[in-house]
Amino acid sequence: MIVRFDMLSHRLAAEPTGGLVVFTLRGVAVAMTDALFVVSEEGYWGEECVEPLETLSEAGVEITVATPSGSPPVIDERSIDPDQVGEETAEHVREVHETDERLNDPISVTQANAEGYDAVVFPGGHGTEWDINQDTHARELLRDIIEGDGKALVVCHAVGILAFTRDSHGAFIVNGRDVTGFPNEWEEGIVDEGDRMPDGRKLPYWVEDEVKTAGGNWDAELDSDTSVTVDGDLITGRGPGSSHAAAKTLLEELDVELEA
Repeated sequence: MIVRFDMLSHRLAAEPTGGLVVFTLRGVAVAMTDALFVVSEEGYWGEECVEPLETLSEAGVEITVATPSGSPPVIDERSIDPDQVGEETAEHVREVHETDERLNDPISVTQANAEGYDAVVFPGGHGTEWDINQDTHARELLRDIIEGDGKALVVCHAVGILAFTRDSHGAFIVNGRDVTGFPNEWEEGIVDEGDRMPDGRKLPYWVEDEVKTAGGNWDAELDSDTSVTVDGDLITGRGPGSSHAAAKTLLEELDVELEA
């Protein structure tokens, strides 16, 4: 929890002194919850970013968006295709992507320090495999938030970052942890026999395979409508359909209530 001195919460207090009334300025320390979203420039999945972004915002969480270079994140066009996600989701996600000031004016991950946040959120999308998951500074943010006092929420393909992140002792941060993420069974329905994506790019790796190799205890709960796993300060979500549940779980772990 970040404690700030909120200038808007100052108030004047009347204090009698003899025959005079003296007004003094009193400041009130207001506890704010801050979250950093680390979003791909190679193609993030809209719902996996927008759902947590809006859910946390509605709960009063202050959100900063970061990308590897500081340029606005790039959305995976399939995630705003009505044929893929439905007209309502496609329209809403597109609107948020185009109009949200935080998404349109991000900082670079090199400017972010985990100590300034209560949580770091990694939305998924195949694009994370080309930038976020193997980005040195993104991995440092993940390591520092987990080894510090914060929480990490990692969704879908972004779960792959766990396979490339080591703790301060050199061990894989996912080793021995229970996690969920984008399963091989779903990947098989997207890439061809040469691991090529619909846009022609070759997928560098499969998230489930890499996380298991790094020692993660993988269970994507394929029989369940949603899959969210909490292991200490690490929260993982399976995919788009689990994004809202994952965001609510993060709020619970942060002891932040959704505003009525």
